Amino acid sequence: MANPLSKGWKYLMASFDNKIDQNADPKVQIQQATEAAQKQHQEIMQHASQIIGQQKQLEMKLNRLVTDRDKLQDQARQAIQLADKAANDGDSVKAQEFNNTAEVFASQLVAVEQQLEQTTALHQQAEVAAKDAVAKSKESEMRLKEQMSQIDALRAQADQAKMQETVTKSMDSLNQFGSQDSSVPTLDAVRDKIERRYADALGAQELTQNTVGDRMAEIQQSGTDMRASARLEELRAEALGTSTASKGQLEAGVEEAEELIDEPSGSTPAAEDSEGTEGTEKK
Repeated sequence: MANPLSKGWKYLMASFDNKIDQNADPKVQIQQATEAAQKQHQEIMQHASQIIGQQKQLEMKLNRLVTDRDKLQDQARQAIQLADKAANDGDSVKAQEFNNTAEVFASQLVAVEQQLEQTTALHQQAEVAAKDAVAKSKESEMRLKEQMSQIDALRAQADQAKMQETVTKSMDSLNQFGSQDSSVPTLDAVRDKIERRYADALGAQELTQNTVGDRMAEIQQSGTDMRASARLEELRAEALGTSTASKGQLEAGVEEAEELIDEPSGSTPAAEDSEGTEGTEKK
């Protein structure tokens, strides 16, 4: 059974890593990926250089052993020749010394040849490893170039995304500045208020047109018109010498018009109707 504390700690770390990834700057992550790719390529190149260096070192040792072998072979031959010459000259002691020297050279030659054989085998292995390291280094270089190309594209996309975010924030700021302040009335509200007041004024005017005062004014205006018409007829009668009866009718019409004009302003519509009826009966 898993330890609850360990399980909770792993969960917290995973959640923390997830939050870091969500809030991380893409350009910083791109830079981290770039550094990681470059570091990996450097490690591969360093390892390849070490392998190639070992191959070169074994090659130098191999050349040195070959030189030592050739030198020991020459010295052993020379010692053998001197020992043979001393033996021919009858100097056995000297011949023995040269033989002993030849044996020492031969022993050294055998050791060098063994080292040479081992070094040759190691050099062959190092040569194969060096070729493989060179191939891997080239692959790593090509992979790094491809990664850098992708990184450049990601950087361009990150810059474009950041620019788009800046434009979006600017548009949001403009929208905030363009929004209507709640403490200031809108044009639509002011227009509705003006139209409402204008409509109320039209309604009040329509009501006042039907009041008693307006009707009295109409009656007074009608009486003035009747008086003017009667006066005009009187003047026409005088000018044309009309009969006395016609003149009396004109005077009655003038008096009726004067009564209509001189009626008090506080009379009710009922009184006006009764007076109109009396005037009709007089006529």
